[in-house]
Amino acid sequence: MIFKRALIFMCLCSCFGWTQTRPAIKDSLQIITLLTEQKNAWNQGNIDLFMEGYLQSEKLVFSGAGGPVYGWNNTRDRYKKNYPDKETMGTLQFEFLSMQQLDKRIMQLQGAYYLERTQKANSSGFFTLILKKVDQNWLIVSDHTSARNP
Repeated sequence: MIFKRALIFMCLCSCFGWTQTRPAIKDSLQIITLLTEQKNAWNQGNIDLFMEGYLQSEKLVFSGAGGPVYGWNNTRDRYKKNYPDKETMGTLQFEFLSMQQLDKRIMQLQGAYYLERTQKANSSGFFTLILKKVDQNWLIVSDHTSARNP
Protein backbone atom coordinates (compact mmCIF):
# COMPACT_ATOMS: atom_id res chain seq x y z
CA MET A 1 0.00 0.00 0.00
CA ILE A 2 2.81 2.43 0.85
CA PHE A 3 4.53 1.62 -2.45
CA LYS A 4 1.30 2.32 -4.37
CA ARG A 5 0.85 5.73 -2.66
CA ALA A 6 4.48 6.62 -3.30
CA LEU A 7 4.08 5.71 -6.97
CA ILE A 8 0.93 7.85 -7.29
CA PHE A 9 2.68 10.77 -5.55
CA MET A 10 5.69 10.51 -7.90
CA CYS A 11 3.40 10.44 -10.97
CA LEU A 12 1.52 13.51 -9.77
CA CYS A 13 4.76 15.39 -9.10
CA SER A 14 6.15 14.54 -12.52
CA CYS A 15 2.91 15.68 -14.19
CA PHE A 16 2.98 19.01 -12.40
CA GLY A 17 6.58 19.49 -13.49
CA TRP A 18 5.39 19.51 -17.12
CA THR A 19 2.52 21.93 -16.73
CA GLN A 20 2.50 24.92 -19.02
CA THR A 21 2.80 28.34 -17.43
CA ARG A 22 2.26 31.89 -18.54
CA PRO A 23 5.46 33.50 -19.76
CA ALA A 24 7.11 36.42 -18.02
CA ILE A 25 6.20 39.81 -19.49
CA LYS A 26 9.83 40.41 -20.53
CA ASP A 27 9.90 37.15 -22.50
CA SER A 28 6.49 37.81 -24.07
CA LEU A 29 7.62 41.25 -25.21
CA GLN A 30 10.85 39.87 -26.66
CA ILE A 31 8.92 37.29 -28.68
CA ILE A 32 6.31 39.79 -29.90
CA THR A 33 9.15 42.15 -30.88
CA LEU A 34 10.88 39.31 -32.75
CA LEU A 35 7.73 38.51 -34.72
CA THR A 36 7.06 42.20 -35.40
CA GLU A 37 10.60 42.51 -36.80
CA GLN A 38 9.97 39.43 -38.95
CA LYS A 39 6.70 40.90 -40.22
CA ASN A 40 8.43 44.17 -41.08
CA ALA A 41 11.25 42.34 -42.90
CA TRP A 42 8.67 40.29 -44.83
CA ASN A 43 6.72 43.40 -45.82
CA GLN A 44 9.97 44.95 -47.09
CA GLY A 45 10.52 41.87 -49.26
CA ASN A 46 13.63 40.88 -47.28
CA ILE A 47 13.67 37.13 -46.64
CA ASP A 48 17.25 37.17 -45.33
CA LEU A 49 16.28 39.65 -42.61
CA PHE A 50 13.07 37.67 -41.94
CA MET A 51 15.19 34.54 -41.38
CA GLU A 52 17.10 36.20 -38.52
CA GLY A 53 14.18 35.18 -36.30
CA TYR A 54 15.01 31.50 -36.79
CA LEU A 55 17.73 29.50 -35.04
CA GLN A 56 20.56 29.16 -37.54
CA SER A 57 20.93 25.41 -37.17
CA GLU A 58 20.32 22.14 -38.96
CA LYS A 59 17.90 21.36 -36.10
CA LEU A 60 15.45 24.03 -37.30
CA VAL A 61 12.29 22.51 -38.79
CA PHE A 62 9.61 24.23 -40.88
CA SER A 63 6.44 22.23 -41.51
CA GLY A 64 3.90 23.30 -44.09
CA ALA A 65 1.66 21.79 -46.75
CA GLY A 66 4.70 20.32 -48.54
CA GLY A 67 5.90 18.49 -45.44
CA PRO A 68 8.82 19.24 -43.13
CA VAL A 69 11.94 21.10 -44.21
CA TYR A 70 14.99 20.67 -41.99
CA GLY A 71 17.77 23.19 -41.47
CA TRP A 72 18.09 26.96 -41.62
CA ASN A 73 19.54 27.06 -45.15
CA ASN A 74 16.88 24.73 -46.53
CA THR A 75 14.14 26.78 -44.86
CA ARG A 76 15.53 30.01 -46.33
CA ASP A 77 15.79 28.37 -49.76
CA ARG A 78 12.17 27.21 -49.49
CA TYR A 79 11.01 30.75 -48.70
CA LYS A 80 13.02 32.20 -51.58
CA LYS A 81 11.64 29.61 -54.02
CA ASN A 82 8.00 30.08 -52.97
CA TYR A 83 8.24 33.87 -52.56
CA PRO A 84 10.67 35.05 -55.25
CA ASP A 85 9.71 38.76 -55.13
CA LYS A 86 7.96 41.39 -53.01
CA GLU A 87 4.73 41.13 -55.00
CA THR A 88 4.47 37.40 -54.31
CA MET A 89 5.32 38.00 -50.65
CA GLY A 90 2.55 40.57 -50.27
CA THR A 91 1.74 42.25 -46.96
CA LEU A 92 1.84 40.09 -43.84
CA GLN A 93 -0.10 40.57 -40.61
CA PHE A 94 -0.10 38.38 -37.48
CA GLU A 95 -2.61 37.77 -34.74
CA PHE A 96 -1.26 36.22 -31.55
CA LEU A 97 -3.69 33.67 -30.10
CA SER A 98 -1.79 32.18 -27.16
CA MET A 99 1.67 31.85 -25.68
CA GLN A 100 2.72 29.22 -23.18
CA GLN A 101 6.04 28.65 -21.49
CA LEU A 102 6.91 24.96 -21.65
CA ASP A 103 10.26 25.31 -19.91
CA LYS A 104 12.39 28.24 -18.74
CA ARG A 105 14.03 28.27 -22.20
CA ILE A 106 11.18 26.92 -24.37
CA MET A 107 8.06 28.81 -25.45
CA GLN A 108 5.12 27.80 -27.62
CA LEU A 109 3.11 30.38 -29.54
CA GLN A 110 -0.06 29.94 -31.58
CA GLY A 111 -1.13 32.57 -34.02
CA ALA A 112 -2.93 33.42 -37.21
CA TYR A 113 -1.44 35.01 -40.29
CA TYR A 114 -3.01 37.10 -43.04
CA LEU A 115 -1.19 37.64 -46.32
CA GLU A 116 -2.63 40.21 -48.70
CA ARG A 117 -1.33 40.12 -52.28
CA THR A 118 -2.11 41.87 -55.55
CA GLN A 119 -0.53 39.38 -57.99
CA LYS A 120 -1.78 36.16 -56.39
CA ALA A 121 -4.70 35.16 -54.19
CA ASN A 122 -4.62 36.28 -50.59
CA SER A 123 -3.71 33.67 -48.02
CA SER A 124 -4.45 33.16 -44.35
CA GLY A 125 -4.02 30.43 -41.83
CA PHE A 126 -2.56 29.43 -38.52
CA PHE A 127 0.89 28.74 -37.13
CA THR A 128 2.47 27.13 -34.10
CA LEU A 129 5.98 28.21 -33.21
CA ILE A 130 8.36 26.65 -30.73
CA LEU A 131 10.96 29.17 -29.62
CA LYS A 132 14.15 28.60 -27.66
CA LYS A 133 16.03 31.14 -25.58
CA VAL A 134 19.62 31.23 -26.83
CA ASP A 135 22.07 33.75 -25.34
CA GLN A 136 19.17 35.82 -23.91
CA ASN A 137 17.40 35.91 -27.32
CA TRP A 138 14.30 34.00 -28.34
CA LEU A 139 14.63 32.22 -31.70
CA ILE A 140 12.23 29.98 -33.61
CA VAL A 141 13.32 26.32 -33.67
CA SER A 142 10.09 24.87 -35.09
CA ASP A 143 7.47 26.51 -37.31
CA HIS A 144 4.31 24.69 -38.36
CA THR A 145 2.22 26.87 -40.65
CA SER A 146 -1.05 25.78 -42.28
CA ALA A 147 -3.16 27.71 -44.77
CA ARG A 148 -6.92 27.78 -44.29
CA ASN A 149 -9.00 25.92 -46.81
CA PRO A 150 -10.81 28.34 -49.13
